[in-house]
Amino acid sequence: MPSVSVILPAHNEAENLEEVINGLVPELLKNTSGFEIIIVDDGSEDATGELAADFSRKDDRIRLIKHETNRGYGAALRTGFDNARLEWLFFMDSDGQFVPAEIADLIKLTKDGEFIAGERTNRRDPLHRRIYGRLFSLSMRALFGVRVRDVNCAFKLFKKSLLDNWSFISTGALINTEILLCARQKGVDPLQVPVTHLPRKAGENSGGTPRVIGRAGGEAFRLLLRKYASF
Repeated sequence: MPSVSVILPAHNEAENLEEVINGLVPELLKNTSGFEIIIVDDGSEDATGELAADFSRKDDRIRLIKHETNRGYGAALRTGFDNARLEWLFFMDSDGQFVPAEIADLIKLTKDGEFIAGERTNRRDPLHRRIYGRLFSLSMRALFGVRVRDVNCAFKLFKKSLLDNWSFISTGALINTEILLCARQKGVDPLQVPVTHLPRKAGENSGGTPRVIGRAGGEAFRLLLRKYASF
């Protein structure tokens, strides 16, 4: 069985984080040879940090890393990747919109590939976010040739070594595209697995805002410049 570092980026997710962690731990105990959970509190203004600190005091396999200010989704993931110690990396959102137990479905496929990517087959977000997500995935496939249908699905498992020798640009939503490009550079295309997506029960969505979209556009432009500079 693989050893897995779980990265949980969290910004104002105090109402959802406990359920996510409690759902993950039993599956990790059953399906890994060892695990750690790294909670990256990305400048939360609610009790996310306090809740995460309480978990870390009770279980030394759970660690908290705090950003004093909100740096962005991609920056939170990058902090988690930099601090991960185990062979495989898994990340998911801390908003309760995924089913933690479904990590087991991805872990079972580690014998068949180095990258397993979730795909939300019935996305339960507001219409504007679904439209944005669809357009984003189409754009990333056209611009960068990434070969997944749901680029930004935040439910991915891959070998940590796939990130070796890659210098990240993204601090925002483009991080998923960069991860896929890291793997592509090493000749790895993800296995795609359908995953459940649930409506958000608490807290507020931060994706799909003009600020997030603007940041993604700027990062895409910079990534394109790097792509063509390498030709």
